[in-house]
Amino acid sequence: MSTLGDMTQKSLPEVLAPAQHFTVQLSATRRGARLARLLTERQLDDWGIPFAAHATQVVAELASNAVLHGRVAGRDFRLGLRLVADRTLRIEVTDARGDRVPRVHDPVSGDAESGRGLLIVAAYADRWGVDEAPAGCKVVWAELGAPGRDGP
Repeated sequence: MSTLGDMTQKSLPEVLAPAQHFTVQLSATRRGARLARLLTERQLDDWGIPFAAHATQVVAELASNAVLHGRVAGRDFRLGLRLVADRTLRIEVTDARGDRVPRVHDPVSGDAESGRGLLIVAAYADRWGVDEAPAGCKVVWAELGAPGRDGP
């Protein structure tokens, strides 16, 4: 005869599958932004993510924004990736400029050299936003779900 404790022990691994994490601190330079994209490609490949190209594009945009708009001399930015059991990927980029909150602007003209980054993030992500972080920093995050799960 099974007890409630036995049934709970058997079902917990199915319910509480561990999340996978990856975090790295990078220099707030163009080279750091490029490295964020490359490290993301490698990590998502290791995790077997089928929508890695979309996620990599989101990281490229958020890391570029951290370097261009969130840079403070002598301070780095941080990239975080977290994959949870339902195959949702949360991307977080933390930079040192909490006073500069990103916003999606009106459509830019066809020959503009910038202004499309967050439109790209919004197109690929199921959700995205900005949170305050300690020490005057901010976290810009995006969540992408596996294809066929209301995601890209």
